[in-house]
Amino acid sequence: MDETKLSDLRKRYAGENERAIYDPGFAAVADRLFDKKGTRVAPYAGLPTLLDVPYRAVDWSALDLPGLDVALIGVPMDLGVTNRNGSRFGPRALRSIERVGPYNHVLKTMPTHELTVADIGDVPFRSRFDVALSHADIEDATKKILSTGAMPLFVGGDHSISLPILKAIGAERPVGMIHIDAHCDTSGPYEGCKFHHGGPFRQAVLDGVLDPERTTQIGIRGSSEYLWEFSYESGMTVIHAEEIAALGIPAIVEKARAVVGDGPVYLSFDIDSLDPAFAPGTGTPEIGGLTTREAQAILRGLAGLDMVGGDVVEVAPQYDATTNTAHAGAQMLFELLSLARLSKRFQNKS
Repeated sequence: MDETKLSDLRKRYAGENERAIYDPGFAAVADRLFDKKGTRVAPYAGLPTLLDVPYRAVDWSALDLPGLDVALIGVPMDLGVTNRNGSRFGPRALRSIERVGPYNHVLKTMPTHELTVADIGDVPFRSRFDVALSHADIEDATKKILSTGAMPLFVGGDHSISLPILKAIGAERPVGMIHIDAHCDTSGPYEGCKFHHGGPFRQAVLDGVLDPERTTQIGIRGSSEYLWEFSYESGMTVIHAEEIAALGIPAIVEKARAVVGDGPVYLSFDIDSLDPAFAPGTGTPEIGGLTTREAQAILRGLAGLDMVGGDVVEVAPQYDATTNTAHAGAQMLFELLSLARLSKRFQNKS
């Protein structure tokens, strides 16, 4: 090694300068995380919350979230599953994950420090047996959050939860959507029930709260294509998993952004969009899916949209011996929160 270079490095980074960080951006991150003694709060300490944000106890009978920019909320309900249940434990599993964030080195943001964010607990359900009643509870909770002015980010639960959320968010005007999933979730009723996790976006379009021509579905694959003609007939843009390698991530991002345009957009991330090698803990795994790196790249390419909310769904931790699925889910939630920080709504926030 060049002795002069080594001497310079020792002067700059050894001795009294051992803790020095010279890059202004990196230094600003460290200043937020470390105290004067160089100690950072242990990631495994304290009560677990979504993304380690502060917990804010709320009164759902008169919800008030003063000063809150983004509300993280669990939706522990999986009454709409068609295969393996267990995603009711998704919010608890994501709360147990540590060391996600707080700095997004690609998007250059610390959303939990640049916005006021809190975990406000779980949607209060009146029944653990009635899916229609549970959907009504989710819609009511979403309306209450929206009335406070906070942006909601949800953790499911099965994908049927997106329907009541969209009914609240799209009540005044239909929203666009970027939907990352193995399945289109636009099929008809199963066994007399239309509230299952395989059809929320069909119903959302029919209810007039989701604009199909401003909707892109990414990562679609598996053996149920015959159930999803509604996606094509309604005008949704569908990008199959088999197309991703040839198209490339930049082209997919460009297409998704062009489809949703400048209007309000909801982001829905189903963990089964990931290949089971990365996320085995889900109810309807499909091989041939996205890698975690591909999913992150797609999400990070969406910075600056007019985001109005989002969800991460279908983490069923009991099918995962490694906690990889919950870890991936927590990371995708962090990516959504980073997008919230960079959305049009908060662009001027200091």
